[in-house]
Amino acid sequence: MRDVMRWKYAALLAFAVLAAGCSSNSKKELPPAELPDFTEEVQLKTEWSRSIGDGQGDSYNMLVPAVDGDSIFAADVNGEVKAMNRLTGDVLWEQDLDLPVSGAIGAGYGLVLVGTLRGEVIALDASSGEEKWRARVTSEVLAPPANNGDVVVVQTQDDRIIALDAATGSQRWVFDNTPAVLTLRGTSAPLVTSRLAIAGLSTGKVIALDIQRGLPVWEQRVAVPQGRSELDRIVDIDGALRLSGNTVYVTTYQGRVAGLDLDSGRILWQHEASSYVGLAEGLGSVYVSEASGTVDSIDERSTSVLWSNDKLARRQLSAPEVFSSYVAFGDLEGYLHLVSQTDGRFVGRERIDSDGLRARPLVVGDWLYAYGNGGKLVALTIR
Repeated sequence: MRDVMRWKYAALLAFAVLAAGCSSNSKKELPPAELPDFTEEVQLKTEWSRSIGDGQGDSYNMLVPAVDGDSIFAADVNGEVKAMNRLTGDVLWEQDLDLPVSGAIGAGYGLVLVGTLRGEVIALDASSGEEKWRARVTSEVLAPPANNGDVVVVQTQDDRIIALDAATGSQRWVFDNTPAVLTLRGTSAPLVTSRLAIAGLSTGKVIALDIQRGLPVWEQRVAVPQGRSELDRIVDIDGALRLSGNTVYVTTYQGRVAGLDLDSGRILWQHEASSYVGLAEGLGSVYVSEASGTVDSIDERSTSVLWSNDKLARRQLSAPEVFSSYVAFGDLEGYLHLVSQTDGRFVGRERIDSDGLRARPLVVGDWLYAYGNGGKLVALTIR
């Protein structure tokens, strides 16, 4: 137990150092960059707005909403879960779990899945909010569970990958990993296909497991720990993995952004990067929110940087998302920024929540959903 507690303390310490501005070499912490002026080219229209309890809470949670069909699901840190029509914002049902939610939300195949700080996974009926089952896992669940209709896959804070039966919640298998000595608070959200469960680890590796038996199919190291101190050697994969076609996209803190072959794990391309929130991809480019506050566009074919926007340094940017022909991301003051996919110039800005905008934007077709730290969920379209 002492070892576990020491590891948890180290995780929190590492993130505290990161949040304080580890991109600066100066002993004096530099403030976030001032918002740059620009000529607005795109205006956003608020279609509807709803309050989701206390939002992300005081801990560094990433409670990203989820969309399934015409429904959008969101949860707050205290276990308030809401289902809404994603086009009108009408509330379909509400459920109060009265539990410290930290991993939310996975949705699909008739289930809404949330994870808790107490090491539980709770499955709700997507149409009614009725609890279907709950399962105990080995430690905190800080990322959304993934579901392929047969198996629910959960990644816990101690780097274990756990498979649960989607119908009953009973455990199918557990795959043990040894976490890094020092790690950020958080985990990558796993991916599932009909045959694989794929997860990014705190050691800078990506692992693919057979979905039915939990046996390794391939393992690939994306980042190699470097430096003298343990802080320098942190190479967590905390941003959500992305899957497009047969390519798995991944980025690490103090490491690389890379594309991996889904079947073999072979590295298709890679580029140096440092991100703890994740990436987006589109038009043959990968967009990365760097830990420093820079947003880069990287060409998948040449791995060269097509453009780099460094005007938001130290503003603790969210993961990016492609929205129409733009790239959208939030910041610590709750602003949603839009930049051009072509050259990275600012084209639009909207303040969502004065408490901050940490969760990555969620894009479905012509709609963008932004969930602020204080609990404000807003649906936006381009005018």
